[in-house]
Formats: sequence, structure tokens, C-alpha cells
Amino acid sequence: MKYVLVTGGVVSGLGKGVTASSIGVLLKACGLRVTSIKIDPYLNTDAGTMSPFEHGEVYVLDDGGEVDLDLGNYERFLDITLTRDNNITTGKIYKSVLDKERRGDYLGKTVQVVPHITDAIQEWIERVAVIPVDGKEGPADVCVIELGGTIGDIESMPFIEALGQFSYRVGSGNFCLIHVSLVPVLNVVGEQKTKPTQHSVRGLRGLGLTPDILACRSTKALDENVKGKLSQFCHVPAENIITLYDVPNIWHIPLLLRDQKAHEAILKRLNLHGKSQPDLEEWTARTELSAMLCNPVKIAMVGKYTGLSDAYLSVLKALLHAAVACHRKLVVEWVAAGDLEDTTAQEAPDAHKSAWEILKGADGVLVPGGFGDRGVQGKILAAKYARENKVPYLGICLGMQIAVIEYARSVLGMEDANSTEFDTRTSNPCVIFMPEGSKTQMGGTMRLGSRKTYFNNRDCKAAKLYGNISSVDERHRHRYEVNPEMIEQFENSGLSFVGKDETGCRMEVIEISAHPYFVGVQFHPEFKSRPGKPSPLFLGLIAASSGQLNTVLHNCGHLSSKTAAKKQGASNGHPAAKLYQNGNKAKYSNGLANRVYSNGNGNGIH
Repeated sequence: MKYVLVTGGVVSGLGKGVTASSIGVLLKACGLRVTSIKIDPYLNTDAGTMSPFEHGEVYVLDDGGEVDLDLGNYERFLDITLTRDNNITTGKIYKSVLDKERRGDYLGKTVQVVPHITDAIQEWIERVAVIPVDGKEGPADVCVIELGGTIGDIESMPFIEALGQFSYRVGSGNFCLIHVSLVPVLNVVGEQKTKPTQHSVRGLRGLGLTPDILACRSTKALDENVKGKLSQFCHVPAENIITLYDVPNIWHIPLLLRDQKAHEAILKRLNLHGKSQPDLEEWTARTELSAMLCNPVKIAMVGKYTGLSDAYLSVLKALLHAAVACHRKLVVEWVAAGDLEDTTAQEAPDAHKSAWEILKGADGVLVPGGFGDRGVQGKILAAKYARENKVPYLGICLGMQIAVIEYARSVLGMEDANSTEFDTRTSNPCVIFMPEGSKTQMGGTMRLGSRKTYFNNRDCKAAKLYGNISSVDERHRHRYEVNPEMIEQFENSGLSFVGKDETGCRMEVIEISAHPYFVGVQFHPEFKSRPGKPSPLFLGLIAASSGQLNTVLHNCGHLSSKTAAKKQGASNGHPAAKLYQNGNKAKYSNGLANRVYSNGNGNGIH
């Protein structure tokens, strides 16, 4: 097994996850099988209880693991299926060591960070690296490991020590260290400054790790004299210094690495001689297409975490995948759900007016998953607007439950209809707590992971979008569900529950057949969307919002191969102009350019 370790220095948020994913794409394009591991030094056992405001979205895996959002990047870029053990946290490591100590596995010895914690880290990496994640038998050829945080963080020290030992243990020809660092440009002098990277590499070397490749984040390509300076003071060959400069979107990063021959440096370090040049033809075509599109499709994203786009990262990715497949430039219009409510009209009338203008100007509406009662009434109003005005709507998890509550109130006349999550005393509990759930434990107690949904109506839009199949596996993360005792009332009034679980009692997919596209799902289809294989339900939303749904449904969830990019909005082969939001350049997320439209309330998407 060969290992590639990606570390970060100077500041956080440089894009280590995207860099690690892109390295995996490059190696996979060279004909190698690749797997990934993300190390998060925080003490939490997993990301399940962490606030999206603080840490971004919680990404859910097939096995129910609640993990860091970077594992979503790995899965999307590499088209692999990871396990919960591919995300290592300090909490998991310490728990495993303490469990061994309680069993007496250490034979009475004093349990210490070195060697017990460091040994546990190395053993975990070696065990997980050989787990197949690409559907094939046998272990992968290369494992790409990302160490979260920044070199020098106190919580990272046990992992740094373990990885130093690990590099010695597996041998120099089986280990390659790529250090992602910042080369800032001071506006005063306009010069690329190398000192932060020098200090970062010095600190890394002082901890027992020596970088083989430097990946330098900067606004523009490094000058040759800057490369020479970094090579001299960081003891890294100039040809092994890569620039990760700002690009239109993150799909360009594997191409940047290829053009700077990063694969040759990695393969040489890992003694993988004779491997072919990377075949990135399909990746390049998709990247170029996304840069050419200019005919917009506007989607109103109605949620409560609109100030941080990473809270909805997989949803945004899934929208982007579908938009590119439909040859449309994605425009995400962020709507804070609370701003749609009547109380905001009195307290902040300008915000209320702006939110409704954005909603009414959108081609489609999406209400993503979430927890808590803040902004719920605003989400209900958004669902009502979409239903009554025949605007394409997709509700995910809570977004589906919201649609059911709105329908009960507006169509069935149940004025106090609600979820018991928000009102335990409601006389019309449309959404209830799941019988098997826990109300005392938070972490890992939801209905999690991949579950099968059966379509009881093969003629519905959802089944057609999935290719007229009888069932589908999608990932879940919820504690509440639609009340099965009220299903008959809903269906008699026109709200169809077209997808259910294996028992037939748990509702998974809703539709309104008389509506152009009104779909709600209890699962999270965004987690399985891939750049070349967009989620069918997101494809349906974008297609419905851009007048292409009939074509997609006729072709069983696919656009006609004859659809021309030029006809659908490509700008005659010329790249679209750089995008701006509120008069300023598009913001950055994870240190990489986000030049997809945004109304300025969020960070755009990348």
C-alpha cells in the first residue's frame, strides 16, 4: 500500500480537502485505485452533534456514519463509497484505547499517548486503507490521508507524531507528504511573500515530517524567483512546488495539478514507475462546459444557515451537478426562512420584502433538511407559495415534512397541524417522533445511512427520474416521520405518497401529480450526487425550473444526447465573464474561488 499525506500550514481553510480529492482524481486517472482517510483532531466522536454554523454540514455515509464534509468531496471526486472508519477523530482513537485498557489488553501497563495512542492511530490507518471503496475486490493501490487543522495545533500533536512514525515504518518509497501552505500577496508591495510557508515547513520538519511536495495557495501562479526561494529554504525541489491559484471552480484543481506535473512527482516518490499519463478527458470536458454556461436557472434556497454555504455543501454540489447536466448556469438565491415570516414584516420590513422578492423571482424552490423550530413558519410559507403558484419545489427531509404540514393546514383545513418536534400538544400531529428514536442521546441515535425506498406508483415523476426502477437506496438522517395514521386523508385530497420503506408504514417520497414538479423526500439524495451522475431528483428540479422536465421524464431520467450546449446557454465557446455579487468579487470558501452566482447572503458555491 502507498500512502499520500496532505497537511496544511499558516492558516486553516486553504482547501486541503479539495487538494486531497484532486490528488486522488489525478492518481485514479493514471490507472490507480484510490481510497481516502480524513483525520479530524477534535475530541468529538463524530461530526453528528456539531453545529453547521461552526463546522459546515454533517455528511452521512452509506453505513450511517456522520462525518466531516471533506469525505463528501472524496466521494464526489473519486466516485467511491467510504465507511465511517475512513473518518478518524481524536474521540474515536481515545475511546478505542480506553476500551482496550478497560478490557485489560495492555496487561496493567501505564497507558500513554506514546506509544498507545500513536500505535492506535497507525493501526487504524493500516486497517482502513485496505477496505475496498470502489466496488472492486481487494485493497486500493494508494491511500490519500488528509490531516485536518493546521500544523502547530496542540490537538494535532499525537497525529503528527504517529504519522512521523508511520512514514518511517512503511518506508520512504511508500509515503509521500504534500504540504498545503499559503503564499500571500501584500497589497502594499504587491509581492508574493514566502516567509509564512518557510515557518510552516520549519515547524513541520521540527515535528519529524519532511514535505516532498509543496502545494502553495495564492491568488496567482508563483513567480519563478519565489519558487526558487521556497526550494532553497524549504529543501523541496523546485519542480515539486505546485501553485494552487484561484480558479473559476474546484473542478479545475485536478487540471492544475496535472498541468504542473504533480502526478509525476508523486509517482516518482512512491516508486510507481511506468504508470500512464492521467486520462482526464471527460473531467476536462465537464469543467470547460461549466465555465461556458451563461443561461441562468435561479433556485431559491430557503433555510436557516444561509450565512454559511458549507452548511448546505452537498445540496449546492448536487444543484451544480444537475445544472451543468442541463447546460444551465446555476444561480443560488439565498433566502433566510425567518425573513419570510409575518413577524419579520413588522420588525425588519426591508428584509421581509427582499426575501419575498427573491422567492417570487426564482425559477425553483428548495427547502433543505434541518433541525429546530427557527424559521419553520417561513419554510411553510415558501412551500405554500411554490404549491399554489406551480413553481417547481423540492423538499428534503424537513423540507418534505414542512410540505406535509402546509398541505394539512391549507388543503385539509387543519389550522394547528404541526410536527411534534415543534408542538408536542398539536391536535393534528402530521409529523411524529419515530418509535425507535432516543430522546435522551443525541449522537448516532437517528435513522441513519442508506435505506431502501420502494415506489408504489411507477408512473410518478420520482420513479421515472430514477429510471423506472421499483426501488432505490438513498441515505437518511432524521428523527421524525410523517404520521402513518393520516396518510389516507392526505391521499384522498391529492397528496400522493409514492415512495415508502419496506414496511409500507414509513413515508419516503411525496408528490402532487397536478403540479409541474412538487416533490418531497425523507432521505437526502444530495449525498449520492456525483459530477458526472447528478442526483435524479435534483436533475428533476433543475429540469423543471428550466423547461426541460418532459424531456428528462421521456428519457427515463436522462437528457437527450442531442441537447446542445449552445442552445441551452453556452456562450458560443467563450468563457462566461467573471461573476460578481453585490458589486464585489465572489467570495471564497475553503480558500478556492466561487464564481457561481449568489445573491450575497451566502458564500456562493464551489
